[in-house]
Amino acid sequence: MIVDLVPPRTADLGGGMSVARLLPRRQRRMVGPWCFLDAYGPLPDGAPRMDVAPHPHVGLQTVSWLVSGSVLHRDSLGSEQLVTAGALGLMTAGRAIAHSEESPGGDASGLQGVQLWVALPDADRRAEPSFEHHARLPIEGFGAARATIFYGSLGKSASPARRFLPALGAQVAFPTAARATLPVDPGFEHAVLLLRGRVRADGVDLPKETLAYVAPDSEALVLEGDADSLALVLGGAPFGEEILMWWNFVARTPDEMAKARADWEAGVFGAVPGYAGARLPAPPLRGAVAGSEPEGRPSTRSEPRRS
Repeated sequence: MIVDLVPPRTADLGGGMSVARLLPRRQRRMVGPWCFLDAYGPLPDGAPRMDVAPHPHVGLQTVSWLVSGSVLHRDSLGSEQLVTAGALGLMTAGRAIAHSEESPGGDASGLQGVQLWVALPDADRRAEPSFEHHARLPIEGFGAARATIFYGSLGKSASPARRFLPALGAQVAFPTAARATLPVDPGFEHAVLLLRGRVRADGVDLPKETLAYVAPDSEALVLEGDADSLALVLGGAPFGEEILMWWNFVARTPDEMAKARADWEAGVFGAVPGYAGARLPAPPLRGAVAGSEPEGRPSTRSEPRRS
């Protein structure tokens, strides 16, 4: 069932925070429409607080999913929402949006989660921007295992989150040692990521911070987990369009990418109300390569942090 194990690249967000970047990688650029995956934490006691200054997005959705801790989201639409573990923060960038992310407390002790991007299809990538928060999500039982579906559908349950293509995003929890057979769309490719404990996929132990890729034609994902283990499952039909990724943008041509950068520098995206500090400047545009790794999820601000 497992076709490939994709190791991470460590990416430094600044401010003492690093993440395991699992998409895009040379071995695997996308899984369905999922084009970006950073995993982080759990952060140690006293870890510097997350503080990602206002930055732009176009052509994608951001999916914030926390295993523990909380993150304060603000955006240029005026949204302000504390996203907590087990709740979904979904931002549709569409034609243009800016947002910031911060730990609400004095530090980021215990914070753990993933940051995901969904590439929007060409017909919808200029949609009006929006933000959704879903504190109650469907949970589907598979034996003793429990799957929280935060994006798309699994079994008889579907997430209320806005989506533009068939896809799957779920967290599978094993309160006790159990075996879970997840009925999945055979037209989807899938990926599984260990979040906590010990989980096996098709009898293979999932290494820490490693993405297990499963090609289409699988009608079921068979996961076995020890007690108190967690795994992330993503899926979707292979994305049928070529995309460019650079910094925080998903586009189709270098000219579009250059325009998005110029618009950000010119203030077209708008301000993020409530954030006390400067926004992030765009890095120099050195050329976007189809399917390449973006310059990175924006670094935390380099200016002195307010108290």
